[in-house]
Amino acid sequence: MATFDEFMDLDIRVGRIISVEDFPEARKPAYKLAINFGPLGIKRSSAQITELYEKEDLVGREVVCVINFPPKQVADFVSEVLVLGVYTESGVVLLQPDREVPLGAKIG
Repeated sequence: MATFDEFMDLDIRVGRIISVEDFPEARKPAYKLAINFGPLGIKRSSAQITELYEKEDLVGREVVCVINFPPKQVADFVSEVLVLGVYTESGVVLLQPDREVPLGAKIG
């Protein structure tokens, strides 16, 4: 079991997707995302969300991300943040605030 302190070690923030690109080099279907975290800057992520989301539907969407994991090399791309979602039989459903919040707002 994880402790509350371990949970608090995660830096989970809200960002807004500002660009989406296909990622054909990835082993599993994925997009390359650029996400604006306001005062924390723009960070990139590889996200396996192609089953339920079209590129044009993602731009402008707020997402919830872990921003303090070490960067991960995915093919020729460095993924800096983990976009959070729920695994379903149809694919990954993204987590998002139910109201607009400031970019970079901390979850917890």
